[in-house]
Amino acid sequence: MTKLGYIEGKSIVYDLQKLNAEPIGEKRVVKKFVDDKVDLILAFPTEPAVTAKAFTLGTDIPVVFAMSGIEGNNLVNRVDYPGKNITGVRYPEPELTVKRFEILRELAPHAKRIYIIYDPDYPIAPYALEQLRAAATSSGITLVEDTVRSVQKIQVVLSKRAVLSDIGVDAILIMPEILTQSPDAWAIISNFATEHKLPIGGSAAFEADSGAIFSYIPDLIEVGEMSAILVDKIFNGTSAGSIMVVTPHSHLRLNNKVIQKLDLKANEGLLSIADEIIR
Repeated sequence: MTKLGYIEGKSIVYDLQKLNAEPIGEKRVVKKFVDDKVDLILAFPTEPAVTAKAFTLGTDIPVVFAMSGIEGNNLVNRVDYPGKNITGVRYPEPELTVKRFEILRELAPHAKRIYIIYDPDYPIAPYALEQLRAAATSSGITLVEDTVRSVQKIQVVLSKRAVLSDIGVDAILIMPEILTQSPDAWAIISNFATEHKLPIGGSAAFEADSGAIFSYIPDLIEVGEMSAILVDKIFNGTSAGSIMVVTPHSHLRLNNKVIQKLDLKANEGLLSIADEIIR
């Protein structure tokens, strides 16, 4: 926003509210924004965006979402014309999930049983799963699935798997939902992978810094810049619902240290397209 000429405290005021997958808290925060009659709500990621849309219906408050899935949640009417009071920067998760699957197969060609553990209630999970299952079937890969709805359940499920003579999986692919990417859940999953020498295909960027062999996700700085442009258009009189939803580029981060530690190898093709290589 600063690059677009906005000066904090003079031409713009921010009210930043940070939560961590807390639906009740999200509703409380959005309700307060509506009660305060703010000029615009920027919501990030999917769940807060859905909440913001619901709470602002019937008001004049525009909503801009960022890193939000638009599948299965009625967040927008269409990509080219989202409608009502909302637009934003899309998180193209179904496509990203398949691409991560393909990258994981390139880096770990021995992996014939790929493990996914996820919250089935997450809005875009079914859409990502549909495409992932099709990709796995066509590739002759077995998806080993566990569904969980709490961090405690993740611990229980992985503890049971850990004592098996054959844990039944060769690699892990992180799915597009908040639960398994929360700090506590990620620690459990990454520790399990380390103990059993399993490569992890990461979703969030931080995962490539803390155990995953790669992450593939839109760059948050770029997402912020794209969001700012949408906000500026709205502040200059364009109706939010008439502004096309935009999709950011995705960035590949390879952790070559972990790749080598697991006796894997990144081919020249992947190395050439990587946006960052951690050595």
